[in-house]
Amino acid sequence: MESSLGISDTRLTDLLLDAVCVVDAEGRFRFVSAAGERIFGYPPQEMVGMAVLDLVLPADRERTRAAAQAVMDGRSHLAFENRYVRKDGSVVHLMWSARWYPSEGIRVGVARDVTQFKRAQAMQAALYAMSEAANASVDLSELFRRSHAIAAGLLPVSALAIVLQEQGQAAPHLAYHAGDPAQEACLLALCDLVWREGGAAVRTDSCASLVGVPLSAGASRLGVLALARACGGEYDAEERELLAYIAGQLGAAVQRRELQSRMKFMAMHDELTRLPNRRLFHDRLQTALARAQRQDSRVALLFIDLNRFKQVNDTHGHLAGDRLLEQVARRLASCIRDADTLARLGGDEFVVLLENIASRADADIVADKIGLALAAPFELGDGLVLAITASIGIACRPEHGDSMQALMARADKDMYRAKHGAAPCAAS
Repeated sequence: MESSLGISDTRLTDLLLDAVCVVDAEGRFRFVSAAGERIFGYPPQEMVGMAVLDLVLPADRERTRAAAQAVMDGRSHLAFENRYVRKDGSVVHLMWSARWYPSEGIRVGVARDVTQFKRAQAMQAALYAMSEAANASVDLSELFRRSHAIAAGLLPVSALAIVLQEQGQAAPHLAYHAGDPAQEACLLALCDLVWREGGAAVRTDSCASLVGVPLSAGASRLGVLALARACGGEYDAEERELLAYIAGQLGAAVQRRELQSRMKFMAMHDELTRLPNRRLFHDRLQTALARAQRQDSRVALLFIDLNRFKQVNDTHGHLAGDRLLEQVARRLASCIRDADTLARLGGDEFVVLLENIASRADADIVADKIGLALAAPFELGDGLVLAITASIGIACRPEHGDSMQALMARADKDMYRAKHGAAPCAAS
């Protein structure tokens, strides 16, 4: 049959970028235009006689069968989307328009390749979702849970694992796992492989297909993101590309979150000793006093000032002074409970906050422990050994007041009273 231009209809369809397909009532290709080879990967003549459903991705076959039946029942289909498996095994997303011709017993469909559009759409969705997750999550655990939901909405996921390397650690640790617990060991083994080799990896075991991708931000390696897919197919190239994109967004979010955490920590902690600073101590003291007032409980403050510390800096240098402060902080921390607060107010001044004590005697016991802890000489390196003492002032609620200002003023006054007659530091 020829058109009014004297050109055969077959030659006209060969000019189209979309594939024109003619399918018989049994669901087999009777004709495929030249664009079919670009879309399906098969030469058109090879597709003739093949069953349409044999090329459809298994997950899409049932709804494709239903759509085909709807067309044959006389309902034209416009913009129906499904996925086909190309000859090379890759997946192509198609958008169909189709119509049934009962007199000839055929349905004619026009297939448009929308793979790139679907990929861009998925990546845009991932970008928006990850951006929202990064801003809405209060911590990394929530960020990982949200990321898991995002991945599961875009990819087939039966289990997900995330390993992270934190500062000071030689190797990454498991930060998140959810899904089938039987797949955790396989995911962790894959994470270890990806971390060691530095690139994405795919594995298949008896129960799942696994894929792992590096979690990074710029040149910084942060960890690994790994997925497991239950039996029913492997992750294809398109899905692995989408996972890598999600991992890139997650890596950037993790890096921002860690930077924010470090900045917050630095704002609330002493840089040298890593103890709470004056600002954080004031917050904790205010909270402790409010709680003590509600519960009618006791609170004690211990102000600690190293005697003759300036002499250490003047005689042995500030590096020796810094090393001494670091060791003092560690010894002080060993004298208190986990629930208590030890802070550095500045210079050589430290403070201890004790909550829920029975009496002033409990504070005296802690002060005695501190005195004994500081009595042992300090080895500061390069053969330098120093002995130093401390003056301690104590204030208790409710005896010395109910406010932060009253207690701190009393403890400070008591400390300076204790300083009278303090022995000088000695070096050896």
